[in-house]
Amino acid sequence: MPAHLPLSRLKTSLAAALALATLASPLAAEERPARELFGAQRLPAKMVTSPYGSYARGCIAGAVAIPTDGPTWQAMRLSRNRRWGHPAMIALIERFSQDARSKIGWPGLLLGDISQPRGGPMLNGHASHQVGLDADIWFTPMPDHRMSAAEREALPFTSMLDKSKFLTVDPRRWTETRARLVMMAASYPEVERVFVNPAIKKKLCETWRGDRSALGKVRPIYGHDEHFHIRIKCPEGAAGCKPQAKVPPGDGCDASLAWWFTKEPWAKPKPKKDAKPVKPHFVTLSDLPKACSAVLASDSPASEAEATYRGNGGTSTALAFSAGADDAGLAAGMAMDAAVGLPAIVPIPIPRPIQ
Repeated sequence: MPAHLPLSRLKTSLAAALALATLASPLAAEERPARELFGAQRLPAKMVTSPYGSYARGCIAGAVAIPTDGPTWQAMRLSRNRRWGHPAMIALIERFSQDARSKIGWPGLLLGDISQPRGGPMLNGHASHQVGLDADIWFTPMPDHRMSAAEREALPFTSMLDKSKFLTVDPRRWTETRARLVMMAASYPEVERVFVNPAIKKKLCETWRGDRSALGKVRPIYGHDEHFHIRIKCPEGAAGCKPQAKVPPGDGCDASLAWWFTKEPWAKPKPKKDAKPVKPHFVTLSDLPKACSAVLASDSPASEAEATYRGNGGTSTALAFSAGADDAGLAAGMAMDAAVGLPAIVPIPIPRPIQ
């Protein structure tokens, strides 16, 4: 492997190589960590587009890739191969990027992780982002030039927090335009949640003077001081998609936010006396919706270009895969999922996910 590769790209390449090696092992696919199986996929399942399962335990058939570059966005960390999603998510990103430039003067979006080609658990970095309905957006604006692949791997994150203080926004970095960017993201009807650091949520509660009807969608969570995380609803007609509980009424500037500024969320769990070590459990294919087996086994399109989104002013003209032989197995998997029920998962990001 070339010695000049950036560290982040080197780590991703090694992880992918490990996943490919695991696929060749004699261990049954159902017993391997699902993150290795899905992390090894380079192209989506050539099937009718549909998410299966929940945001934190599922997969997606027929995902499309957002182009690495658009007039108002650039995708980052390309070696991770996580710019895949449901066409509704990709269309929203395009529309949001255009609105952000034309309405608030944001130069353009830098896109973090969306999902893997077939969704599913990731080799590193996230608990969610599994069904193509989540997307990370950097707080760093798009630069005035088209970045090289190397620049996209190496550009550092910029935290919006004053790290010398507890949960405090840095006034030198946090701006009114960034506040407007977050609130614009939350304003779209299809957006269910926008995850930010608790300090950023508190700052919005204290300073936002515009329409506060979407403020309740802005949810505090660990990390998320260098980027924010957009989550959209299960698309209409996506029977296999398990929705998250609705956001509570109100603006969220209440006791639920105050809790983040107590010791409880940050306290280390107290070890139980005489507790035996617990063997880590890795999610396997059998833990996912049955339809995900068909998604994983499906044929791929001929190339990435064939499965790349072709939007036009927010109107999706993304490739829609035709129903075929693969969908017979998918239908059987969906029937089994309906019979046994999908697992009850709380779909929230893990603390400080890697971008």
